[in-house]
Amino acid sequence: MPKTIQWGILGTGWIASQFTKDLAFAENGVAAAVGSRTLDSASRFAADYGIGKAYGSYEELANDPDIDAIYVATPHPAHKENVLLCLKAGKAVLCEKPFTVNAGELEEAVSYAKENKVFLMEGMWTRFLPVIRKVREWLDEGRIGDVQLVKADFGFRAGVNPEGRLFNPSLGGGALLDAGIYPVSFASMIFGAEPEEVSSTAQIGSTGVDEQFSVLLSYGLGKTAQLNGAIRLNMDNEACIYGTEGYIRIPSFLNATRAALYVNGSEEIFEDDRTSLGYAFEAEEVARCLAEGRTESSVIPLEESVAIMKLLDRIRGQWGLRYPFE
Repeated sequence: MPKTIQWGILGTGWIASQFTKDLAFAENGVAAAVGSRTLDSASRFAADYGIGKAYGSYEELANDPDIDAIYVATPHPAHKENVLLCLKAGKAVLCEKPFTVNAGELEEAVSYAKENKVFLMEGMWTRFLPVIRKVREWLDEGRIGDVQLVKADFGFRAGVNPEGRLFNPSLGGGALLDAGIYPVSFASMIFGAEPEEVSSTAQIGSTGVDEQFSVLLSYGLGKTAQLNGAIRLNMDNEACIYGTEGYIRIPSFLNATRAALYVNGSEEIFEDDRTSLGYAFEAEEVARCLAEGRTESSVIPLEESVAIMKLLDRIRGQWGLRYPFE
């Protein structure tokens, strides 16, 4: 395996804790430092997860010479600024999804990374799960024939908190960026992120964010994707891929531990018995890329991330939904 990557954790919220806990399962990475807006928050996080260094500012973390890569785990609207801070310090960056709040912000970050040859990757952890890798193998082998239809849903029922990140427009709240990124990225993995036609509808809630949505993407030649997301509806969170010779079913696809392949009346099951949450796999991918001198991952290339963000912008535009900071 590549050398052990010294990770910096930028942010101390829930997703930062999930990623940091899972780094214990990575074969080539450890959490070496954490940065927060206050030293108190960083120190508590460091104590909780056995991290050696705690910084009371993001700048101090970015400028630590011993850190190889930084995981950006702040709220959506802060991603662009935080990513650029780390890139300009010469640090490899893994940014939690969604990469940014719109395509313009992401293009700015990607442009800097490419021009300065610094590693950058979207933290779409689903792509790196063993189950999803196996599904892609099945597809590449043509096991279900020509893929014609993708269906994917991700939704949960959260209590309305106007100040919380899910329901606050100023924090980029809403179902599309928080939940919808999963089914949209899943469809992109199979069909690409540039459909010929986009049709969508959304329920805008009392705080001004989309609480649920449905999207139909058409790619020509009969290929379509039916996607749903919600922050006020519990969904089955399943993905299905239908081809001319069979289909694949993935329960709880975003953190998948099982997939079933159905062809000619027979069933083939792939199961992942991991004890980790699943974030370690994306961390290992970053380490592999750095060891090979690559500045992006082929599993989720930067141009695809930009195309996905443009698609999210297009969908949101159909609802007339803009965030206050745009």
